[in-house]
Amino acid sequence: MRQPNIRLFTTSLVMTAALAACGGGSDDTPAPGPVTEATPAGLTLEKIGGYSSGQFDVSAAEIPAFDATSKRLFVVNAQLGAVDVLDLSNPANPVKINVLDATAILAGAEINSVAVHNGIVAVAIQAPVKTDPGRMALYRAADLSLISSVTIGAQPDMVTFTPDGNTVLVANEGEPSDDYQTDPEGSVSVIDVRDRANPVVRTASFTAFNGQEATLRAQGVRIYGPGATAAKDLEPEYIAVSADGSTAWVTLQENNALARVNIATATVTSVLPLGFKDHGAAGNELDASDTDGSTINIRTWPGVRGMYLPDAMASYTAGGQTYLVTANEGDARAWGEGNADYWNGDATKGFVEEFRVKHLVNRNGWATRAGDDLPPQLNALATGGLLDPATFSYCGAIAGDPAGCRADAALGRLNISWTMGYRTNPDGSPMMFSAAGVADPAGTRLMYDNLYSYGARSFSIWNANGTLVWDSGSAIEKFLESPDCRLGRTRSIPCATYFNSGHDEGNARDSRSDAKGPEPEGLALGKIGNKTFAFIGLERMGGVLVYDITNPLAPTRVDYLNTRDEWLTDPPDLATAGDLGPEGLVFIAAKDSPNGKPLLVVGNEVSGTTAVLQLNLTY
Repeated sequence: MRQPNIRLFTTSLVMTAALAACGGGSDDTPAPGPVTEATPAGLTLEKIGGYSSGQFDVSAAEIPAFDATSKRLFVVNAQLGAVDVLDLSNPANPVKINVLDATAILAGAEINSVAVHNGIVAVAIQAPVKTDPGRMALYRAADLSLISSVTIGAQPDMVTFTPDGNTVLVANEGEPSDDYQTDPEGSVSVIDVRDRANPVVRTASFTAFNGQEATLRAQGVRIYGPGATAAKDLEPEYIAVSADGSTAWVTLQENNALARVNIATATVTSVLPLGFKDHGAAGNELDASDTDGSTINIRTWPGVRGMYLPDAMASYTAGGQTYLVTANEGDARAWGEGNADYWNGDATKGFVEEFRVKHLVNRNGWATRAGDDLPPQLNALATGGLLDPATFSYCGAIAGDPAGCRADAALGRLNISWTMGYRTNPDGSPMMFSAAGVADPAGTRLMYDNLYSYGARSFSIWNANGTLVWDSGSAIEKFLESPDCRLGRTRSIPCATYFNSGHDEGNARDSRSDAKGPEPEGLALGKIGNKTFAFIGLERMGGVLVYDITNPLAPTRVDYLNTRDEWLTDPPDLATAGDLGPEGLVFIAAKDSPNGKPLLVVGNEVSGTTAVLQLNLTY
């Protein structure tokens, strides 16, 4: 999700088994073997504590990271552009004890991300002008002293360690300026930190893919920024690392792809397209409208394709193979949307790809949207759009008229990308049609065969080559509709009453159905005994879903806890609402936990709260 001045993500973990130290001595007593943790039959989440910044809707609690030795929690506070340091020695009562402020390293800078490994804290620092190079800095968790800092790429968005702690990886997103006139290259910084005082930076760039844009597009990689090269258009968002520390995978969210990075050589070895989700297929249904009254309308929509556009990602091992887990949030490029000159037709002032279906496809064209929400780049292509009746006749489309498909209760309210789905000539240029829907080189209409929506309203599991292994389909929205789903710390409120609500709204049932639904964004993995669990934060609807993903081919839902207690007040009242907008999550294993129980810490960006959840295991 894009917020002013900061790109948001959650903390990814690679889990390894804990081994007991081997005993020494000269006798024949066998050394103790590995400590084995009991495997639970299931678990339930319980909120046992939390910390509130007292700040609403300013991203005052986002990305948490934990240091077991000092029992300190490090939480990115975007409102301060810093990291809040919390004492977590009593998980029921976290206490703020200090702040890590990067302005001493770079005046006016903001911290976007934090990670911890064995007492060392790494932070990603964004420059005051986000298109300028950023920094990565190392601190000691115990006393917060600065060890070192190095210059890296533009807009460092996520930072993580390799499992051995010898390398820090940073996703440098390299978003454009708001007017899209400056567009830095995206990259991944590969930083050798074995000598903490003198880190060595190498850059895994995408310049080798420049000139291959047409091939990448044909494979399904979205490269569509105005005049951008591949290196400028590819925007690293989030990083997961293999258990052996040799390979990193990076989400390229807006590009609907992953990058694979060889860590030893600091090179991007491949860009892996993720494909699209067929919302016309059974099991992939969605609710596409926010104005269809009191009805929750989860159904198939042939011709609608979901772009996965994942944000957070984590890796784990099953059966000797590496698997990648993604939270398929969705994200649109929307630059210059606050500039009236852009909407009045000046394409040099921004680039917005999002448009509602009913405005995109209209038999009368889209001229009436000029000066309001009509992107000038779209207006330069044609004067209107149509729907292919061969695909969309089921909702009323006929030649030259999208008709009933434009209705608010049908597809009219759905936000989609105008940059994809229209018919093209062999050279990639738009194939033009007459207002009657007849192919005509002199025509003024685009013909949309498919509509591409944002996010897949799901989480997915992929293999190491980026091939889809499993997807939750429509299970999240269907669960939120079901009587099994309950809201609040006491689980007393039916989820359906506030289905697809927004995190900053009250009494807002169905308000997010036209956009990205419940919006799975944050993700953490935890291994307990022989089971691996995925914890998925639903940014808009709120709450954390728990899935057992031990078998990547057949994950099962285990629990859901939404600690928002009050849903009617608009805007929500921090005194009564509870936790709003889960962003970052970190799993704390029982062996590292201050209370000896496995914990999940959640940063909630809208309520500005850090929630401590305990995993109550059943056997």
